[in-house]
Amino acid sequence: MSLDLAKEHFAAFNAILNGTSGVFLVVGYLLILRRRYRAHAVFMIAALCTSAVFLVSYVYSHYAFGERSSGLAAGPLRTFYFALLASHVLLAVAMLPPIFLTVFRAYTRQWSRHKKIAQPTFWVWLYVSATGVIVYVMLYHLFPALAAR
Repeated sequence: MSLDLAKEHFAAFNAILNGTSGVFLVVGYLLILRRRYRAHAVFMIAALCTSAVFLVSYVYSHYAFGERSSGLAAGPLRTFYFALLASHVLLAVAMLPPIFLTVFRAYTRQWSRHKKIAQPTFWVWLYVSATGVIVYVMLYHLFPALAAR
């Protein structure tokens, strides 16, 4: 397998992990609204594990294959892409402490404190999961299609 193909496979795998984490988050959110606490916990732990596997895979793929350039000339689409990418990366890093604090508060049964931090953490985590998939689609599918024209 060529290096470029391996890089594309890792990128697709990482996007799948991001999307799966997002789905687990939404299901967990819907379950807590229905007061299905144990099922909620299962899906939130699944989202946490999926995100952890993503993080390991992402770091490895960047170490092994480097970064991929958008290849876009300056313009509105490139500006949008970099703004989306910057918000994705910054929030992905910033959300790690709130995620761990949310999990800790659930583990220690501090429910009122858990709920206070879980609500904003959920939305940021969901944004990061969704934008991870969008960045993948733009970088590996949309931009190469535009360059082929």
